[in-house]
Amino acid sequence: MTEALKGKDRRHLRGLGHALEPVVRIGKGGVDAGVVRAVDDALTSHELIKVKLTAEAPDDRHDVAERLATELRAHVAQVIGGTILLYRRNPEKPKIKVGGVGKSTVES
Repeated sequence: MTEALKGKDRRHLRGLGHALEPVVRIGKGGVDAGVVRAVDDALTSHELIKVKLTAEAPDDRHDVAERLATELRAHVAQVIGGTILLYRRNPEKPKIKVGGVGKSTVES
């Protein structure tokens, strides 16, 4: 994984993620290769995504968040309830700017 997010960047991402709907749902099958591939594709397209764990999911939400972040070189911006907010910068066409000097912004 890349360098850790700073507090202000994490807060900014949480604000952006508030209105997002989950794009991947993890059910009783848990995290498998298909889930990892779906999360990877979603992160490539959107940079910031929500992943929802259903009540039937066998794994701990924090364990799932760390596993996905580690395998996909992403950042966990938030884990709240059964929802995980993940961020990974798109190296070719970044939409969300975090870090550096000044405030984090969304680029159009």
